[in-house]
Amino acid sequence: MLAAARHQMILERLLAEGAVRVSELSERFGVTPKTIREDLEKLEEKGLLRRTHGGAVARAEEAEPMLPLQIPNTKHLPEKEAIARHALTYIQPGDVIALDAGSTTLEIAKRLPNEPLTVLTNDLLIMQELIGKDRIRLVVPGGYRQRNVLIGNEALDWLTRLNVQKLFLSATGIHEKYGLTVFTGELIELKKAYMASAKEIYCVADHTKFGRAALLTFASIDEIDAILTDAGLDDETVRRFEGGSVKIERAL
Repeated sequence: MLAAARHQMILERLLAEGAVRVSELSERFGVTPKTIREDLEKLEEKGLLRRTHGGAVARAEEAEPMLPLQIPNTKHLPEKEAIARHALTYIQPGDVIALDAGSTTLEIAKRLPNEPLTVLTNDLLIMQELIGKDRIRLVVPGGYRQRNVLIGNEALDWLTRLNVQKLFLSATGIHEKYGLTVFTGELIELKKAYMASAKEIYCVADHTKFGRAALLTFASIDEIDAILTDAGLDDETVRRFEGGSVKIERAL
């Protein structure tokens, strides 16, 4: 079994039971206790659990990225609403924008005025939100339904040929070492295709996403023009991340 698959199963068990033991995981996966301890160490480095003597326990906030994608994530809703309002200041009538699948991008969609605008999205919840706004041209890539997202390799080349002015990108975690990360591998190529087509890339993420890393990296911090977050992000974290090329803006 690949390490990434083991890590996913460890996190799923943590979500279900709240704690795991090295001895039990070693027996279950058929690997040495040393391998399991190394797994737990890597997951702790990403902020996904807390190691204890003989095992690990879940961090309460880590339940969020495990929610099924078809369930709108309402945690930290005031922060996401503030980020969405701030993101609207970047959107002008006539723009061609892309909204990545996610709960914060859904809040952006809810607040888009019904005015001439082209919106590209693969998120069924965002589509549902925009379908009634008749002055917005809604562009939907092809693919098949995976929970609330349309995915499929056939659409990737088509996406990279589009002229998207502004992309609003979601992420499960934002980490100095691991970059922008997600748990679900099927979303990675789609996110990369969005990024390849966009002139300006804005990551929209609340403050709890910083310093955390999910299992899979889809972009480095330097590939993003700006990160739009909320006022809950502390000054020290802002200074640490702005040591690179990315700009961080905190919504009030």
